Amino acid sequence: MSSRRRGLRPLRRLSALRRAGRRRTSPSPDIAVARRQKAGLPPGTVVHTGTRYMDEATIDLISWAGPDLVEERGVTLERALEHYREAQEAGRTTWFDVAGLHDTDLIEGFGAAFDLHPLTLEDVASVGQRPKLEVYDGYLFLVARMLSLRVEAAGDDGDIDDEDDVRLDNEQVSLFIGRDALITFQERPGDVFEPVRGRLRAGKGRIRNRGPDYLAYALFDVVIDTGFGILEHYSDRAEILEDAIFEDPHPSLLVELQKLRRDALMLRRAVWPLRDVLSSLARDEGGLVTDPVRAFVRDALDHAVQAIDAVETLRELLSGLHDAYLSGVSHRMNEVMKVLTVIATIFIPLGFLVGVYGMNFSWMPELAWRWSYPLLWLAMIGLAVGMLRWFRVRGWL
Repeated sequence: MSSRRRGLRPLRRLSALRRAGRRRTSPSPDIAVARRQKAGLPPGTVVHTGTRYMDEATIDLISWAGPDLVEERGVTLERALEHYREAQEAGRTTWFDVAGLHDTDLIEGFGAAFDLHPLTLEDVASVGQRPKLEVYDGYLFLVARMLSLRVEAAGDDGDIDDEDDVRLDNEQVSLFIGRDALITFQERPGDVFEPVRGRLRAGKGRIRNRGPDYLAYALFDVVIDTGFGILEHYSDRAEILEDAIFEDPHPSLLVELQKLRRDALMLRRAVWPLRDVLSSLARDEGGLVTDPVRAFVRDALDHAVQAIDAVETLRELLSGLHDAYLSGVSHRMNEVMKVLTVIATIFIPLGFLVGVYGMNFSWMPELAWRWSYPLLWLAMIGLAVGMLRWFRVRGWL
């Protein structure tokens, strides 16, 4: 099955598109309750405002010293802190990857061990943060939006190209860049960072010979590269939708178009602030970003600008498709009204003739003629054909 036919299939399923149009866009009840509970609390209070995706939070660490990978495993908070003290003494770099923001005790435990500001810990647990960079004494705090296409359910044939099967997922990732450690906080397991982990395990490239600043750049770089793949996916869907709109502007297409516009807005909110974040990271003067890494950060900044341009192009295309849909519907309505107007115009003189000879006058000479009835039909048919021909000559048909 061609990709074009796979793409057109969801556009033909009106019921599926209606379900997609009714998909929840407001915060879930759990998030709304958590935000209400947070109101009035002192600044720096760690309250989780997102959805709980797992029973227990997990901590994965990867530690290395130069070209040698020392350790990679899941640990508890106590073992993570013990390992960090050992890594400091041995001059090793460590990456702590925490999944599960509902465990506020775990977040506060990291904050106490690494002397992290309470306001940053509050932002870690409060999902929905805008991408940003904040400079603190001894570390940098960054927030990014990790976008991915998640498969909800595959069809009977294993096809996951239907829009009901794939949805845009927007997850918050918080990073703390120290001098010898990087701490990342994610909402749940499963991310786009596996290529970076693979490079750490295999020792490919410069990643084992650099510090936490280079690792943070690598994570941002893979987030941006993943965004390009997502943009390509939505661009393909927009092209398919464009063909369908010009072929037949069915109301079901408007539901699909609105969903694409909503996802494009989500993409913009995730990608646009990265320009300021990476620009500030490249200009860091605290010594946490070394000079060799600045060149790579500037390269990531250039990629972010390209992604922003692609997002804006996609949004303009979708906006144009919305106008094209409205124009198509209007044109279709005009065609219908033109046909109805022609029919009404033809029947106006015919109705006049029938009305004249339907009057109850006692003396109408032509009623006594033998050929009056067929002559009347001939006159009406000739009048209708003549009007149709005149409409065609004038270009009205």
